[in-house]
Amino acid sequence: MVVSVGIDVSKDKHDCFIVNSDGEVLADVFTIPNTLDGFHCLLQRIQDCTAPQDKIKVGLEATGHYSYNLLGFLLNNGLPTYVLNPLRTNLYRKSLSLRKTKTDRVDARTIASMLLSDAGLKPYTNTAYHNEELKSLTRYRFDKVKERTKLKSSIARLVCILFPELEKLVPSLHITSVYALLGEFPGAKQIAAVHLTRLKALLETASKGRYKRDMALEIREAARTSIASPMPAKSLELQHTIRLIRELDREIDEIEEQIQSIMDELHSPLTTIPGLGFRMAAMILAEVGDFTRFDSPDKLLAYAGMSPSTYQSGQLKNCYPHMEKRGSRYLRYALYNATKYVCHWDPAFADYLAKKRAEGKHYNIAISHAAKKLVRLIFAMEKSRQPYCSAA
Repeated sequence: MVVSVGIDVSKDKHDCFIVNSDGEVLADVFTIPNTLDGFHCLLQRIQDCTAPQDKIKVGLEATGHYSYNLLGFLLNNGLPTYVLNPLRTNLYRKSLSLRKTKTDRVDARTIASMLLSDAGLKPYTNTAYHNEELKSLTRYRFDKVKERTKLKSSIARLVCILFPELEKLVPSLHITSVYALLGEFPGAKQIAAVHLTRLKALLETASKGRYKRDMALEIREAARTSIASPMPAKSLELQHTIRLIRELDREIDEIEEQIQSIMDELHSPLTTIPGLGFRMAAMILAEVGDFTRFDSPDKLLAYAGMSPSTYQSGQLKNCYPHMEKRGSRYLRYALYNATKYVCHWDPAFADYLAKKRAEGKHYNIAISHAAKKLVRLIFAMEKSRQPYCSAA
C-alpha cells in the first residue's frame, strides 16, 4: 500500500493531508505550526496512519527557505520526500477542476494526489539537501557581483562628469591605480591642484611601479585642461562608490574562499574541463544538485530551461523556436557563460562553435547549441566521475 502525504508549506504553519493508493483519506487536512513540536506532531500522525509494510511518499512544493527546515527534518527521519515544482502542481490542480480554486487545503490534497498519480517523480536526496550550502554561496556571490557591476557603471558615469579625459589615458577605469587616484582626488580640479611628486608617488605605489612620473604628468596636464566642472556632490558620490566597490571585492573574495573549500571536498571532475573554472562549476553543481535525479542529459537541459519550445497545431508550426527559459536562471547563466569560455579554450568545442557559425547561425544561437553539447559532457562526467579527455 502506498501512503501519500501532501504538505502545503507556508511561513508560520503547514497544511497536511494523508491518503492511500486506494483513495482512502487517512487524515483529512490538518495544520501544524512551523516548530519542532509541529514537525514531531506530523511525524506521529504519519506513523499512526501507516503500517511497517506501507510505502510512504511525502511531497511538498519548492518554496525556498520556508520549506528548508521541514525538508531536513523529514530526510533525517528517513521519510522519502519529493520536492515538486510549483508550476507543475499548479497545472495539475487546474487539470482536476475547471473551477478557479486555490487554498492551502486544496494544495495539500493536490500534492498528495499528484504523488500517487505520477510514478516518474524521484525523491529528494540527502546529497541535494546538503548541496544547499554550495547553492547559497554561489547565489550570494552572483548577487554581490551583480551589485558590484552596477556600481562600476556608476563610476563610469561619474568620471564622465568629473574628469572625462581620464578614460582615454588608462586601459580601464576599474583598476587599482585609478581607484586609488579617484578615491583621494575625485575630480579634475583636485588632480590639477595636487603636487606632481605626491601624484607620482600615489600612482607608482597603486600600480606597483607600472605608472611613473610620465603618467602622473600626463594625467595632471589633462586635468588642467579638462572640460569638467567642479561638483562637490558628485565627487563625494564617487568616493563613496569606490569604497563600496572595495568592500564588495573583499566580500566576494571571502565567498569564493568558502566556495573553493567546498569544491575541494567534492573533487568534481567538471573543473578538469578547459575554461570551466571553479566558480561556474560550483554554480552548475549547486543548481543541479543530485545528478541521479535525471535519466538523461535532455532532462537536465529541460531542467535548466534551455530546451527549445515547440508549438504545433494542424498545419501551424513555429518555425523559430525559442528557449523555454524555465527552471533555474542561475543554472542557465552558469551554463551559457561556461560554454563561452570552454569554446575559447577547448579545440573540440571551438570547432563545434565554428561549424554552427558556418551554418549561418547567430553567435548566441551557436552558443546555445554548444551549451547543449556541454550539458551532455557534464552529465556523462558526473555519472562516470572521470576527468575530461579531449576528443580533438
